[in-house]
Amino acid sequence: MDEVKVAVRVAGDRDGDVDVAAALFRGYLDFYKVKVEDPDRPRAFLAQRIRAGESLVLLADVPGAGTVGFAQVYRTFSSLALRPVWILSDLYVDPSGRRTGAGRALLRDVLRRAREAGAAGVQLETAYDNRVAQSLYEAEGFERDAFHVYFHGLG
Repeated sequence: MDEVKVAVRVAGDRDGDVDVAAALFRGYLDFYKVKVEDPDRPRAFLAQRIRAGESLVLLADVPGAGTVGFAQVYRTFSSLALRPVWILSDLYVDPSGRRTGAGRALLRDVLRRAREAGAAGVQLETAYDNRVAQSLYEAEGFERDAFHVYFHGLG
């Protein structure tokens, strides 16, 4: 298979970028079996995060296939590291863009940007059975940490 040149770019608050990111975001939500009652809610959620500067949304473009992937990062802080840390909350590649290197390109771009911003590291979570994603993350230097993640839903 020939190597494909994937271009990664920051999604702006232009309608075109938000629409493309929202379509990918809906695919991501479907992948994780998240039911969304209001079909416009994923787009509104992303648009608000982008416009408020609350998240960094990256898009992966593949020649001949278009925009096939996205990543969403939240910047926060680590009390233990006494430095900023980035949370890679979402990374998704549409089935049409898989095996093009789009996921790896997005991941590497997040790491590059985090390094340049002085972040202590990048944290992410994925499903226990998502072996493909785990393999990619581990190949790119991510390690499972010794902490357990707990979550308490508030309805």
